[in-house]
Parts: sequence; structure tokens; C-alpha cells
Amino acid sequence: MGDTTVYFNPSCSKCRVTASILDERAVPYEVVEYLVAPPDEVAVRRLLAMLGGDPAALVRQDDEGFAAAGYGVDDVADADGVVRVLLAHPELMQRPVVVRGHRALIARPPERVTELFE
Repeated sequence: MGDTTVYFNPSCSKCRVTASILDERAVPYEVVEYLVAPPDEVAVRRLLAMLGGDPAALVRQDDEGFAAAGYGVDDVADADGVVRVLLAHPELMQRPVVVRGHRALIARPPERVTELFE
């Protein structure tokens, strides 16, 4: 992978705006369509380590699919739980996740992506 990677869902407006911001800044990046090529356990754990903070932030707990799959807050209370949920349901991954070097962030709002270039 290159220096900047965007975990991307083309139907997500936040992903598209984030890509536009990177394009405007002429930042080259690689797109990973995580619904087509879901991250494996190693990749999810690497993302969690780079994101830091609460591992549950990587999961779209407000998505109707989260409750429909029978998940609750306790299921994503730690990194192991987040890994289990995202391996079973990659569509529940928060997006977009932008990785640059050894740092990552969830670009919500999309303008947050600029924090990786400060």
C-alpha cells in the first residue's frame, strides 16, 4: 500500500467528500473498497492500533444492521469484540477510515482528513 489509504464505500457521501478533499490537495492515495475486499483480522487490529482511543468507534453502532445482527454495546466493548463484529459484518465498519503512514483517523466529518497532513 502507498503512504495514504482510504477505506472507502462508493455509496457513502462522506467517503466521496473525503476523496475530493484529498484530490484538491493533490494527495495520492489508494482506495480500499472494504465491502469488496474486507480487511482481515490483522488489518482490523492494525487499524485499531493506529486509531487509538475507543475501539468501538470503528463500528457503526447506529447502523440498523448492528442491532439486526443481534449486537449491542457489550459486543464492541474491546478490540477483540470489534474484530469479531467486523470480520462477520464488514459493512458495519465506520467510514471513511484514512491511513497515512502510521496514523489513522475516521474522517467524520470529512474535513478531519486534513489532520493527517498537519
